[in-house]
Amino acid sequence: MVSAELVRKIRRIEIKSNRLVEEIFSGEYRSGFRGKGIEFEDIREYYPGDDIRSIDWNVTARHNKAFVKQFSEERELNIFLIIDMSRSNSFGRKKDLIAELGATLAFSASRNNDRVGVIFFTEKVEKFIPSKNGRKHVLSIIENILNFEPLHNGTNLTEALQHFNRIEKKRSVVFLISDFLDDGYRKDVKITSNRHDLVLIRVVDRAEELIPAGAIFTFEDLESGETIVLDNMNSDYRPENNLALSKKNFINIYTDEDYVKPLKQFFRRRSQR
Repeated sequence: MVSAELVRKIRRIEIKSNRLVEEIFSGEYRSGFRGKGIEFEDIREYYPGDDIRSIDWNVTARHNKAFVKQFSEERELNIFLIIDMSRSNSFGRKKDLIAELGATLAFSASRNNDRVGVIFFTEKVEKFIPSKNGRKHVLSIIENILNFEPLHNGTNLTEALQHFNRIEKKRSVVFLISDFLDDGYRKDVKITSNRHDLVLIRVVDRAEELIPAGAIFTFEDLESGETIVLDNMNSDYRPENNLALSKKNFINIYTDEDYVKPLKQFFRRRSQR
């Protein structure tokens, strides 16, 4: 049974997301990813002027004359959200922002009649929702984002990407939403980018990037539970950042900023390529 409070939350996010979809995705969403997915349609005899790269050499050898593969652009995109639900994302308003980002992307897919699916992960893949289209499906995704209670605290980006690559063979547009507080995932980002159209969205609180001088701080690692004492009396401290990602398909979003602007800029760049 869905609580009245949860229904109100979903409705508020839907109203806001609908407005943002109009503002952000008025053409940029579709044009940014148009033609990224193609599907096999037919084989026909080669004609002069055809691209020789489309020749089907197996069929050509059997018939002793050239044949080419024909492809058509997919009428709908397959969208996947891979969402980091680790405990580090409970810091500040990161979790609320991730929910709104996920909602906006899911609603934008729905408005364009695209399919959308979700993977929730921590140090393990905790839930998989296959891609489908339709309003009811999208609302179920939003409910899951708001109501999801992870079983683990840590982050394993490699596990999430490898799991996705094993189960999803259809070329997809993939939004990986995380704070990227992990390491060792660069190889799997590259593999996923080669198979799919991977967009990385980093959600970060400024307090995670700079600790100002002037005090002795005691911190608790939200994922490991470890307590850390930092003597920061003399100079600012910037925690080590293991982020090593291509900027081409990367969006950095701070919790104290309106996320509309970076999303809009990204999709405009995509549509102009």
